[in-house]
Amino acid sequence: MRKVIIIGGGLAGLVSAICLRKAGLPVTLIEKKKYPFHRVCGEYISNEVRHFLERLDIFPEHLQPSLITRLQLTSTNGKSAFLPLEMGGFGVSRYEFDHFLYQKATAMGVEFILQRQVGAVKFVNNSFCVEVEGASDMEADVVIGAFGKRSRLDRQMGRKFLEKRSPYIGVKHHIEYDGHPDDLIALHNFKDGYCGINKVEGNKYNLCYLSARSNLSASSGIPGMEESVLSQNPYLKEIFTEARFLFKKPEVINEISFETKEPVEQHVLMCGDAAGMITPLCGNGMAMAIRSAKILSEEVTGYFNDHRSREKLEHNYSRRWRELFEKKLWKGRQIQKLFGSEIASNLAVLIAKRSRLIADFLVRQTHGDTF
Repeated sequence: MRKVIIIGGGLAGLVSAICLRKAGLPVTLIEKKKYPFHRVCGEYISNEVRHFLERLDIFPEHLQPSLITRLQLTSTNGKSAFLPLEMGGFGVSRYEFDHFLYQKATAMGVEFILQRQVGAVKFVNNSFCVEVEGASDMEADVVIGAFGKRSRLDRQMGRKFLEKRSPYIGVKHHIEYDGHPDDLIALHNFKDGYCGINKVEGNKYNLCYLSARSNLSASSGIPGMEESVLSQNPYLKEIFTEARFLFKKPEVINEISFETKEPVEQHVLMCGDAAGMITPLCGNGMAMAIRSAKILSEEVTGYFNDHRSREKLEHNYSRRWRELFEKKLWKGRQIQKLFGSEIASNLAVLIAKRSRLIADFLVRQTHGDTF
């Protein structure tokens, strides 16, 4: 029987695996793809997790991530405001960062099973049976769900957040573009959505946006939507006109849900976006994934080393997760209401221009302290 099986090899799964191996626990991670690969993600990480990554020797210094210290907000009609980011952050692509973490985890002895789908997870007699397509079933003492924003496992487990259909899609490009400062992350509003842009490693920029599905339905595909809807914002029009797009086609994810999720489902410990997703405009999803991996790995280590009960493991993790993230997720949903329309986005820009105190307060509501 395996000690720990992690389902999903994104940030939350990889950092959990590294932390647990560092604590001496055997870990198997199952990922449906093969590294390296792209994910729909804003690719900005708040500096609240930087010291933690450095202590674990997993900060990607060799990739020379961009150092981001300023935020720009623009309204749908192009009004603009700039704000300094007190804590700041860095930009790095998931393609490179996840691959780097995978290599680190492999060197530490994490067992990887790649290009395999998990069909079901069953909990019987205080242990798990994980059904893997095209392979033998696996048993484990602990299973961690790090399978991202939306997975067929969510449906197989009957998770409640799926009962409400999400109106959003997410789209990501990598571009080369001379018109954006290296130290700046921008949030450009458009009708029923917003688009972020920031530098990652090398000369690449991440261009990632959240849009209502209705924008796509009213357009002739994604290029048509970008031309007819996003480009109504003059900043986005310039980007789509002047930038060199590096993907043959963009990365896309449907049905992005910000509904409440449970951090523990059927005894599976959920981590990262599988436990709850903050609205992308907050720019804190990657830091939250890393932070949730930290507290989860601490509780799982205590479960094995201190012979704690499963009930205590699940209770402690749920409590710590809610203390750290529940209010931030709620506040993110409220702040999102200031984006995606002409009136609301102009108000957001006006607040940023007129009241630095209010703007800084709103940023702090969705971010944590360094640890």
